[in-house]
Amino acid sequence: MIKIRNIYRTFGQKQVLKGATLTVNKGENYLLIGRSGAGKTVLLKNILGLLRPDSGTIAIDGVDITQLAKKKLEKVRLQFGLVFQGSALFDFLTIEENVGFFFYQHTKLKKFEIRKKVTETLALVGLEGIEDMYPYELSGGMRKRVAIARAVIYNPKIIIYDEPTTGIDPIAVDKIVTLIEDLHKRLAITSVVVTHDLEVGLKLADRLAFLLGGRIIFEGDKKDLNNTKDERLIQFLKGTSGGPIKEMEV
Repeated sequence: MIKIRNIYRTFGQKQVLKGATLTVNKGENYLLIGRSGAGKTVLLKNILGLLRPDSGTIAIDGVDITQLAKKKLEKVRLQFGLVFQGSALFDFLTIEENVGFFFYQHTKLKKFEIRKKVTETLALVGLEGIEDMYPYELSGGMRKRVAIARAVIYNPKIIIYDEPTTGIDPIAVDKIVTLIEDLHKRLAITSVVVTHDLEVGLKLADRLAFLLGGRIIFEGDKKDLNNTKDERLIQFLKGTSGGPIKEMEV
């Protein structure tokens, strides 16, 4: 579903991605880990076509998006749903208007048709009867679930979760993890999860990749992870300051 090959991206004198290569298979939960500042967000922006790499290829469902014109790229982007780290709900819109935002912006559906879709999708994430509320009236965990509803409502092929459990309590974290697992099975969506919470990430992941120094230095499943001899990855998983990864190295 996502095939990245040898991509480089530089900002001024700073080279952030240095030949990153990875493959996300159709229908899997894929975990991307790495230190803060390692380039995970830059990599995601390249996958979404918000940035273009200096070189290399990024194929989304067989289409190399690095060569696409704007209109064709926008069509590819509609295959993605995105759950932002801070949920990124519009405070001045109701929950219905937030979740149905895609349909209000990109279709000519009538309001009652959109509301029906919103109600069905909110039920899917365990939230009923909140269509006319505003984001500030909800808890952090509920806002996360609203953000997930907004991401899945138009049946995207791929969902990217950027720190889906940041800033919420342990009970809400468990609900979000269970929800992501449930939606993954029910909707057969390909998911990419970026998180610093390794316990959450490893619970969700079918396979994972570790980004360090602008390169993917590990890609594999949990068995491969348990058998790794790479001291850099071991240090990261243990969360220790002593090891081959130095303080300023990302």
